[in-house]
Amino acid sequence: MDKDAYMKDKKIVLIGAGSRCFGPRMIVDILNTKELQGKNFTLTLVDEDLTALDLAAKLAHRVKKHTGTDIAIEKSQDRLTALPNATYVITSVAKNRMALWEQDFRVPLSYGFKHCLGENGGPGALFHALRSFELVIPICRDIEKICPQALLLNFTNPEARVLNAICHLTKVKAVGICHGVFSAIQLICDLLGRPREELQIISAGMNHLYCMLKIIDKKTGKDLLADVLNKIKSDTSVKLPPLVRKMAEIFDIITYASDDHIGEYLSYAWEFTGTKWHYGQECKKVSKDNKEEPSLLEIYSNEANPLEGDIMLPSGEITVPIICDIELNRPSFREAVNVLNTERYIENLPTDAVIEVPAMVDGSGIHPMKVGPIPESFACYIRTHFTVHKFLTEAYRTKSKKMLLRALLMDPNVNSITAAEKMLDDMLDLQKEFLPTFS
Repeated sequence: MDKDAYMKDKKIVLIGAGSRCFGPRMIVDILNTKELQGKNFTLTLVDEDLTALDLAAKLAHRVKKHTGTDIAIEKSQDRLTALPNATYVITSVAKNRMALWEQDFRVPLSYGFKHCLGENGGPGALFHALRSFELVIPICRDIEKICPQALLLNFTNPEARVLNAICHLTKVKAVGICHGVFSAIQLICDLLGRPREELQIISAGMNHLYCMLKIIDKKTGKDLLADVLNKIKSDTSVKLPPLVRKMAEIFDIITYASDDHIGEYLSYAWEFTGTKWHYGQECKKVSKDNKEEPSLLEIYSNEANPLEGDIMLPSGEITVPIICDIELNRPSFREAVNVLNTERYIENLPTDAVIEVPAMVDGSGIHPMKVGPIPESFACYIRTHFTVHKFLTEAYRTKSKKMLLRALLMDPNVNSITAAEKMLDDMLDLQKEFLPTFS
């Protein structure tokens, strides 16, 4: 990177800054990163909810004072005033998240579709994706007009579906970020009793549905993948979610170490996870006062609560490290980014699909790595979901209800046309204030 580039003003626009958990974590990550100091950075906080935005700004100013950073802080309810000259835009947006998510889970279940979680895969995720499209695509249209040079780092779920729509419906430079891969990396480190820095771990696939391809011992160069798989399959003392273990036994893969996450994409996952909604009343005790736990934003925007402990630790997200890699021209390996498979980074998956692969990052940007093929039996599952993504994006583009029904029927969790048609009508009516109109 040119030395003069360091002297130019740079701006990070955080859209969704007032979220309960993600906003505070990202604010702390940015303002607590020494590498961004002295680089003329501004952090612009954006949220439509003025109360949440004010809390985010209070937290940001507290953290700025605590860390002594020279990063300037701005806030705006209107992204049109925030986006000019943006260098990076970070998005994590949703409306009425928990109430609508509950519908995403319970309504399909009431029609007989036994699915897991209802967030990123399965019939409920169809509606989650459409609501996210309605928020994110207009943001991207504004980026195209106001700051087309900006890099969009998206966290809005369902990650793969949202990024697929961004990549096919807009010209924005975008990459999807998710910390999910680190769950499997931590599992591997625990199984081997080795620190992460001693291993080079390569995974690939789809967001929340990836598999480990290599586990390289940096000291010896040996690939330990087979050893870890054998340990998982032969040692019953190894604590693993039952579906994760079953995938290792049958498909010889190590994947996301969470049954409910991978289970969203598999028709048989409910046999392992049950059909309770993890965030519902059936999964938690009801207190006498029935008060909701305060959010991180509410706690740490309050001057009475000291900025100490976990709140000031790195979130574990790789967004700010990626920004530093680019700004400092610091060549770095980053474990997982979501991008289009344009260069066949994964050989046996479609080139027009959003995949998750490692990347090298430096001053010239993010460079996804070519990892070869993934196990074919696993690739077959992923291709099915790529078809859902394609149909869903096209349904959103054309506002075609027939195409939307096709996307729904392609989902492995959907086993009845009649029930699917009724459920589709039901959900389109229930959530019509948050969804586009289809004909």
